[in-house]
Amino acid sequence: MKVIKYKKLANSRYKVYLEDSHELLLYEDVILKYNLLIRKDIDEKLIIEMDKYNQECDVYYVALNSIKNRFRSIYELRGILLKKEYPSDLVESAIEKLIKQGYLNDRSYCKSFINNQMITTNNGPFKIIRELNEKKVDSEIIDEEISIFSCEEQISRIKKLIDKGIRSNHTRGGVVLKQKIYNDLKNLGYDISIINNIISSYDFGNNNDIAKKEYDKLYRKYSRKYSGEELKYKIREKMYLKGLSYEED
Repeated sequence: MKVIKYKKLANSRYKVYLEDSHELLLYEDVILKYNLLIRKDIDEKLIIEMDKYNQECDVYYVALNSIKNRFRSIYELRGILLKKEYPSDLVESAIEKLIKQGYLNDRSYCKSFINNQMITTNNGPFKIIRELNEKKVDSEIIDEEISIFSCEEQISRIKKLIDKGIRSNHTRGGVVLKQKIYNDLKNLGYDISIINNIISSYDFGNNNDIAKKEYDKLYRKYSRKYSGEELKYKIREKMYLKGLSYEED
């Protein structure tokens, strides 16, 4: 088949026009490898060969674009490519090429992920580790890199989160508030022994202002249905569940 003309497109691709209205959409890598800017004739065998190499280029550039704006683990990138239904051999070839070129590196990904989590979230080390495990990052790499999240860092963050939890609380007190903050810290992935050591030094006692507001709210709600001792019991029960106590003078 005779080459009629070429048209350069975006994203490192060319459209090659052949006789009989035949067109090829090829990456620049293919154009250069097969000297297509010089070659004037293309046979069927060469088209098949070029098409195979063009598929390899397609998988590679899609993979490269996927990691251009954000780090990804090898496992994560593989999943993205396989989801696009690319052949597994071409996916592995693209991943291997990116690793050799230094664009894809699980240790670099791990470092970036931990730093980002520490800067942008309240997550503790164990939650970060769980998320990295889900990305199939090697456990040895995770153990080495998570050391940046020191005990001192945990202590500092836990204290700030407890203080914030107490300040922002408007409906709880006592052991109920303490348990809530404990559960929040545990779910964020902080070390349980460190949480216990710090939280035990805090006073989560009854806050009269909060208790008064809750009492008034519950009184308005239940006084429509109950009265006398029954009303008092109902309000006291609900206050207890929130770790509060309040009695009118």
